[in-house]
Amino acid sequence: MAGLAACTFGFIAETVAVLMLIFHAVNLGGMASSRIAKPLAAVVWLVLGAGFLIVILLAIGIYTMRCECHNDFIPYIMIQEHFNYNYGFAFAITGFGASVLMFFVTLFITGMKDSTGKSTLSSPLCSIGKVLGSCFVTAAFGMMCALAVMASNNDFAPPAGVDPNINPCEGQQPLDAGPHDGYFSNVNCFRDAVTQTLEQAGGNVTRGYVGGMDAHNRRPITQPYSQVGLCPVNVHWHLGAEHLSVGQYDEYGTGPPINSSSSGSSSGHGRQLSSGARLGGRCHYYRSTDPKFTTPYNWRFCTDMHVGETYEVHWPHSAAGACGTQWQMQSPFDDGVFCRDGIITIAPLNTYQKIGVQSQTFVVVNDEAYYQPNLFRGMLTHGQHGLDMAMYTGSTTGTSRNNAVCSRYTPITWQVDRKCHLISASSFDKMCQDMLNNRDDMSMDVYPHGAREVVEYELTANNMVDG
Repeated sequence: MAGLAACTFGFIAETVAVLMLIFHAVNLGGMASSRIAKPLAAVVWLVLGAGFLIVILLAIGIYTMRCECHNDFIPYIMIQEHFNYNYGFAFAITGFGASVLMFFVTLFITGMKDSTGKSTLSSPLCSIGKVLGSCFVTAAFGMMCALAVMASNNDFAPPAGVDPNINPCEGQQPLDAGPHDGYFSNVNCFRDAVTQTLEQAGGNVTRGYVGGMDAHNRRPITQPYSQVGLCPVNVHWHLGAEHLSVGQYDEYGTGPPINSSSSGSSSGHGRQLSSGARLGGRCHYYRSTDPKFTTPYNWRFCTDMHVGETYEVHWPHSAAGACGTQWQMQSPFDDGVFCRDGIITIAPLNTYQKIGVQSQTFVVVNDEAYYQPNLFRGMLTHGQHGLDMAMYTGSTTGTSRNNAVCSRYTPITWQVDRKCHLISASSFDKMCQDMLNNRDDMSMDVYPHGAREVVEYELTANNMVDG
């Protein structure tokens, strides 16, 4: 009903706009008396301005209203979490501003006498000042009305009955799509040579590569996540690269020697992999004769980290995160991704539009020239960082999945930096410090996790976009 009311106001505005064009043309042609034209025009523009303001307030009230649904599957609905009305607001605000401007121009600048060839303004600057000042006061009044409508929807109040010391995201990771069906458990990737799940990650992101799984109409997010309502909800990293970018991070990269008895190791001696974690691909920067790759660093906050090693960092983002609150960053990351109900859905499927991961691969060096102060909040985008991106849809990763066992947390968008970068060990240690100071306990993520093996061609989506 509210939508129909707004549409009705819109049609009225369109009709009046045409009539006002005719009305002004008649006046400019000298075919109407100014004694009648001025008050009539002022009344019309005043009514139009009031109408546009009503539409704006109506839309704000509906857009921010929380409708309780009283069921477990969809506990509530908020229109702003499902539809983008921003373009409608722009039209309404433009109409309101134009109507108000025309009203005050008519009121303060036009006269009640027919033109005699002389200006009817006793002081043009004073009249213009009155117009601008009146417009400012009216705009302030409109903003106060909008805030009042939002306040009536409790938009500025903390959720009733919510303890600010209780983590609202804890335990939000979904395990089932229906009652106790275990939908999100890992599944066999193939059965009788037929794929049993949707596209997987991390894949081959080399420029020009096309995967073998038809993603149909699923397209990755290509804008920065912040522009489409997603915020970072976690940061973690993997030992070596989970993705493959030929010539940047791949099976021919090098790094510090590894004890050959460790899982996923290569030949050589000197250390064991982090808690038996599987080693992924490596970058090509490492030089055993260069002290920045070999000089040990005194790690204070991160654990199982090594100078000279390659790490792929992931920043999961979500439209359902506790964005802008003390609970935004979460471990495990699934709690942060699914923190708020009613936004991410399987039917209709919108996971690849509401969930995204940024990925960037680094070699850690003991050199402060490569210090970056804020890895905690997202991938680096300055200088050479993020200039060559691969964007595609895939799944969650980790060593519980491979090319035989696949993730059911799919599809989600991946935005992957194809280039490998150098970064100081102190940058990582600062990130770990930020994680340990976070409101939610993120201690489970201050060490490198094992790397999933690169996804096979048949399981990689064919929708990769270059950025």
